[in-house]
Amino acid sequence: MTDPALTRADTELERLEDAVSAMAANLVELDENPDRKELGATALTGRTATAWADAEDALARLWQGHRQLGELIARARALRGQRRVDADAYTRLVLGGSITLSTSTVPLAQRGLTGAGQVSTVCSPADLLAAMEAAFGTAVDVVTRAGERWRTLLPGAADAAAALAHARALQGNPLLDDADRLLGAFTGTLATDPLSAEESVLDRVRALIARADAERTSAFELRAWLEQRLRDARALTTEITVAQRAADAARQAAAGRFPEQRIAVVRGTAPSVELTAIEALATAGQWSLIAPRLTRWNREAAERLAALRSAAAHNTALLADRNELRGRFDAYRAKALRRGLGEDTALTPLAEAARAALWTAPCDLDAARAALGAYQDALSTTIAARDAR
Repeated sequence: MTDPALTRADTELERLEDAVSAMAANLVELDENPDRKELGATALTGRTATAWADAEDALARLWQGHRQLGELIARARALRGQRRVDADAYTRLVLGGSITLSTSTVPLAQRGLTGAGQVSTVCSPADLLAAMEAAFGTAVDVVTRAGERWRTLLPGAADAAAALAHARALQGNPLLDDADRLLGAFTGTLATDPLSAEESVLDRVRALIARADAERTSAFELRAWLEQRLRDARALTTEITVAQRAADAARQAAAGRFPEQRIAVVRGTAPSVELTAIEALATAGQWSLIAPRLTRWNREAAERLAALRSAAAHNTALLADRNELRGRFDAYRAKALRRGLGEDTALTPLAEAARAALWTAPCDLDAARAALGAYQDALSTTIAARDAR
C-alpha cells in the first residue's frame, strides 16, 4: 500500500524542482536586465536609493534561497533513491521545517540556565518558496518602476533641453534662466533618484519655454525652425524605413528556428502617417499647431527606431549564439575523435543530445547550452581520467 506521506512528498519535490528550474531562468533574466544594471551602477539618492537597497537585499535572499532549495532537492533525491527509503527523514526534509534561514547568538544576559546559546530560524521549502515569490516581486517592482521613469521622462527632458537651447540661441530671457534651473535640477534627480522625478516639473519647464517663445518668436522664425525640424523628421523616417527592413529580415531569419516567444517583434504602425498630417498643417500655414505634434512625433519615432534596431540585434544574436554553440560542439566532437572517444558509450548519448538540441528547430538555446555543457564536462572528465592512468 502506498504511503500517503511519501506521495505528498514526491508531489512536492516535483513542484520544487519545476520551481527551481523556472526560478533560475527568471533570476538570470532579472540580473541581465538593463534597468537593473543601471540601478546597480548608479550612485542613487532619495527614494530610489531606499527602494533599491530593499531590492538588492531581496535579490541576495533570492540567490541564497535558490541555492538552498537546490541543495535540498539534491539531498531529497538521494534519500528517495535509496533501496530502503527512510520515509520519515524524506518527508521531514521535503515537507517539514528543514531549511535554516538564519542563526543568531543569544546574549548571555538573555539566556536561562538551560537556554541555548544560538537560535535558528527555520522554515519548510514551501514557505521559503512563498517568501522568494514576494522578494522577487519587490525586486522586479523597483527595477520596473525606475526603468519606466527613465524611459518616460528622459525623452521629455531631452526635448525640453533642445527647446531651451533653441530659445537661448535666439535671445536671452529671464524666463529661460528659470527654465534652465528647473531642468537642471530635474535631470539631476532623474539620473540618481528616478522614483522621485515628477513630470509636473517638466510641464513647468515647457510652460516657461513656451512663454519665452511667445515673447520673442516671430512667425518667420517659427516657420524656419519648424521647416528644418520637418526636414529632420523626413530623414528620421528614412532611417526608420531602413531599420524596419533590417528588423523584418532578422525576424524572418529567426522565424521557425527558435521558439516564437524568444523572437523579438516590434508592433504598431509606422510614424509616416502622422508626419503626413503634420506636413499638411505646414502646407496650410498652421505653424502654431505643428510644434507640439512634431515634438511628440519625434519622441515616438525615436522610440520606434530604437525598438526596431534592438529587435534586429536581438534576433541576429539568436542566430549568432546558436552558430557559436554549433561551432563549439563540432570542436568537442573533433577532440573526442582525436582521442579515440568517438564511440564512447558514456559520451555518445550526451553528444547526440547536444546535437539534437542544436540542430532541431525550434532551437531552445538554454537547453542546447546546458546539453553542450554536459557533453563538454563529461569529455573533459573522461580525457583527464585516461591521462591519469
